[in-house]
Amino acid sequence: MKRSAMLLQDKAAILVKTADLEREKLTVKILEPHDLTFAQYNILKFLLSNPPCTVRQVDIEQNFSMRNPTVTSILQNMEKKGLIMRVINAQDNRSKIICLTEKAKSMEALLYQLGERLEDEFTKNLTSAERKQLILLLRKLLGM
Repeated sequence: MKRSAMLLQDKAAILVKTADLEREKLTVKILEPHDLTFAQYNILKFLLSNPPCTVRQVDIEQNFSMRNPTVTSILQNMEKKGLIMRVINAQDNRSKIICLTEKAKSMEALLYQLGERLEDEFTKNLTSAERKQLILLLRKLLGM
């Protein structure tokens, strides 16, 4: 192996990016059979973790650090799939509240199973102690 390639393998930023690319491939493999993207999966889990019909589009934008046009596109696709409904916010006509449909609510257990599968497969080469250490180090890296 070339010296420059060896040096890159010793850089945290490169390894984190490489690990994320592997996580992305795994995510597609796990979610695609359920006709979900990772963004849709994350938004569904976010909506399920909040009281029904209380999340505004801007809350999603802020929580996931996404821009309005990106979230609008994702939500439009989720609406077409029958997963959400966007309704006018009674407190502010300029914003919309995102509500889960019965179809999405019925997927709750599946979504949590998919999340566990993703976590298990992504960290399959680690012991339980190593998983905990990885989480601790990543939180520290992120200033959490």
